[in-house]
Parts: sequence; structure tokens; C-alpha cells
Amino acid sequence: MPEQPTALKRTLGPLMLWGLGVGYVISGMYFGWNLGLAEGGTLGLAIATFFIIIMYVTFTFGYTELACAIPKAGGAFAYATHALGPRWGFVAGMAQNVEFIFAPPAIAFAIGAYFHIFLPTVPVIVIAIVSYAIFTALNISGVKAAATFELFITVLAVLELLIFAGATLPHFEFTNLQTNALPNGISGIFAAIPFAIWFFLAIEGVANVAEETINPQRNVLIGFGSAILTLVVLCLLTFSSSVGVAGWEAIVYPSPGAPASDSPLPLALSHVVGDNNLMYHLLVTVGLFGLVASFHGIILAAGRATFEFGREGYAPRMLGRVHPRFRTPATALLVNMGIGIIALLTGKTAEIITIACFGALSLYIVAMITLFVLRYKEPAMERPFKVPFYPVFPAVALIIATVALVCITIYNPLLALIYFAILLASYSWFHFFVYKNLPSSNM
Repeated sequence: MPEQPTALKRTLGPLMLWGLGVGYVISGMYFGWNLGLAEGGTLGLAIATFFIIIMYVTFTFGYTELACAIPKAGGAFAYATHALGPRWGFVAGMAQNVEFIFAPPAIAFAIGAYFHIFLPTVPVIVIAIVSYAIFTALNISGVKAAATFELFITVLAVLELLIFAGATLPHFEFTNLQTNALPNGISGIFAAIPFAIWFFLAIEGVANVAEETINPQRNVLIGFGSAILTLVVLCLLTFSSSVGVAGWEAIVYPSPGAPASDSPLPLALSHVVGDNNLMYHLLVTVGLFGLVASFHGIILAAGRATFEFGREGYAPRMLGRVHPRFRTPATALLVNMGIGIIALLTGKTAEIITIACFGALSLYIVAMITLFVLRYKEPAMERPFKVPFYPVFPAVALIIATVALVCITIYNPLLALIYFAILLASYSWFHFFVYKNLPSSNM
């Protein structure tokens, strides 16, 4: 039997990386973030978002240094294994897998809800599962085709956000930001943290395609940097233009006493043009592209993360195989789809988002520790890009990520128990059945 190939094909340039970086995240502008307003109000979510923006900007610079120095598909898993050994590498890899595998089901449910408006006879869950199958197949067909599609829908999603801002900003009133700005006091700031993270969750997925990037030492920096800048601008623009129309409660609750909505932008626009206007229906329709961009992009990044886990022997090696024709991690993509559909069937969208945030914050903490260790242990290591203002930037990212992880643990104890149980169970399996067989186990 011929040996299964394990090398990925380099086809991506900086524009494609920008499309992936923005695309991974942009659904966070369209839904979910407004639920943080119910927790913290305008001021509470704004304060939480302020610190999360600082965390992501400083983290992105540090993570770019790691990605350019070690351009591997495993991302944080590869970096932590290199610097801290296989045990911490496994923890980083599992945290990354939790983030990337659990984020798509939440987005798939939102896609199903959008399509359900036009296809009311088809259940939301059916549409969501069909979406999983379609976009997994697209990812299997080739990374260049997947990235080209991602770039196209990301551009549409960005343009739609700009159109939305153009329609709502003329109706912006500062007093709307001040109304009931901190309804739950200081505690609301901490409770809003997961929803602030949702604005930027998965931006680090750019690093997971470094192995498929042409000249990664240059292009990853350009793609990463331009993506985080774009997202910060879109976050501030979307937040202010939405809340500024009629106050935070108007983009959380469709009507007094109604459950919280996952559609803040249509709610805001309805206060400007009504819900029968062409602009309103255009936003609802094109807004789907924002969801699809993130759904498709995170599936792509998750496939690479799981693939590297399998290729290095930290998970069944079948996950580390690439398709002989398409040169993509087909097995990893299919396994991730299966896990995602199981999560989707629980119907717990908000809880799935929070578990993904647990994985993300754990990843950020281990990644920044990895950066410090590599600077100390391997000062002569080739670093095509170095984080500016070292050690301040990675230290700031590490501190904010740690505080955020503690806060969401306190405010979500049951979900924290589930997340850490997943880590403990998987680590126990790794320790007793995998670790001793690794070539690097003597580290």
C-alpha cells in the first residue's frame, strides 16, 4: 500500500490571508455580540470590548512572530510543542480544537435560522446540517478554491457592514449610548466578556494555513496585520452605529418582554427604514454572507488544526492524512463535521459559543507563554518578524486573557466544568496511551 501523503500545497498569498482572517471572524459582527448588551448594557459591553480589543491586537503581534518563525498547520499546538514539550503542546492543541470545532455549530444554527425565513417548511436543523456538508465538501476540494470563495463572500460581508453603517449613522444620537448604560453594575462588564470575544474569535486561524502560504514569513504578517486592523474598525463602527440608533435594548429585544434576538443589525435598521423597506431585506439577505464567511473559514482552520494533531501522532494518525488528489486534510474535515453536527443537535447555541471562548482563551494563554519561553531558550532562532514593544505586548495579552478566563469561569461554572472535563479526559488518554510512544517524549 503506498504511503499516505502528509504535505500540504502552498497556494495562498496575502490577499487570500486577509480574506481568511476577516472571514473567520466577521459573523461576530452580524450576530451574537448584542447578547452582551443584555448582560452589561452599552457601557458594560463597551468596557469589556475595549480590553478585548487590546488583548487581540497585542496577541496578534505575538502570534504572528510564532507563525512566521514556525509556519506549521498546527498553529499553537506546533509552537507549544516546540517550546514547552509534548504535554503542553497537547493542551494547546486541544484548546485550539475545542475553539475551532465548537464555533461552527453556533454559526450553522444561525445560517439555518436565516434560510428558515425563506424556507419555513424546512427545519432549521436540516438546513444547518446540509450547510455543514456543502462547506466541508468545498474545503476538501482544494484550499485555493476554498480561500477564493472565502475572499469573495468576505468582501461582500464587509461591504454590507459599510452600507449598514452608512444607513444608520445619520440617525446616530449620543444620548442613545447613555440610556441605561450599565444595568447590572460592574458585574455586567465581566458577564459580557464572552460576547466581546465573539467580535474577534478565531482570528488566529490565519496561522493554521501558514504551511499552505507562499512565502509565509512575509505574507502571514501582511495578512494577519491587515485582518486585525479591518476587524477593529468594523467592530467599532458596527457597535456604535447599531446602539446609536435607538439604544441597546432596541437591538436586543424585538419587543418588550420578548426573548433576546440574534439579529441586531436588522433590528437597528428597522428603526431607520422599517421592516418592509428594500434596504432592510437586502441587509437580511446579504447578512447571510457574513455567517457563511465565518462558518466556511473556521471549518478550514479547524481541519488544519486537527490534521496536524493526527500527523504528529497526538490523535489517530488517519486524521493526519491528506487527500491524494486534492492535497487537503479530508479525513480531519469529515471528523470535525461529525463532531460539529453532534454539538449542533444539542440546540445550545449560546453555550456552544461560550465553550469555544474557553478554548480560545486557553490557547492565547499558552501561546503567549510559549513566546516568552522561546525568546529565553532560543534567542538565536530565526524570527522574520518580531513582536513590537517586547515584552509589553505579549505580557498585556497574557494578563487580559488570564483575567478573562477566570471571569467566564466564575460566570459560567457548569460550562467551565464541561470544558475542563473535556481537557482532563483527553489529556488522560494522551498521558496513558500516547505520550510514551512519541519520539519527543523524552523532552
